[in-house]
Amino acid sequence: MPFDHFAAIAPLYARATYFNIDVLSEVADLPVNGVLLDVGGGTGRVASAIRDLINEVFIADISLGMLKHTSRESFKLVCSCSEAIPFSNESFDRVLMVDALHHVMDQRATASELLRVAKQGGIIVIEEPDIRALGVKLIAAIEKMLFMRSRFLAPDKIVDLFDGQVKKIKVKDGTVWIVIKKKITQNA
Repeated sequence: MPFDHFAAIAPLYARATYFNIDVLSEVADLPVNGVLLDVGGGTGRVASAIRDLINEVFIADISLGMLKHTSRESFKLVCSCSEAIPFSNESFDRVLMVDALHHVMDQRATASELLRVAKQGGIIVIEEPDIRALGVKLIAAIEKMLFMRSRFLAPDKIVDLFDGQVKKIKVKDGTVWIVIKKKITQNA
């Protein structure tokens, strides 16, 4: 198994504050009565910031070291990779993946899983550093030097992962939000 960089830096993440609450609330259409899954949610930095905007929050992360630094009273935690999320089809009203897509092994499989666990009509939000920005290119280079296997995608390549279900793209200050509204099928 590869070295878990995130377990080593989990205490730093546990103290970090998430600053894009207003944008995330807007694009995820929060508050909402429902259940949210934060995939790659680590120490719960994002989930903590939006906890009062949704009824129930689950955090899934492959790093047990990150999850150990999460507030267990506020969230339901699952140690899982994003390519095989251990929940039933259509379990969540909202699914988030913040600053994590570039870290996963198989981005297409991850996108498929996010769609699978989102309810019909549910919203999926992918928040990623915008690789087109110079500062993000420098971060990507540093992560490569640290053997983190990161693979940043341009916004159009992220959109391609979701087979035409993208509803909105928002770009601000070196960050991109891809908003997917899961299609409602005729049988629903």
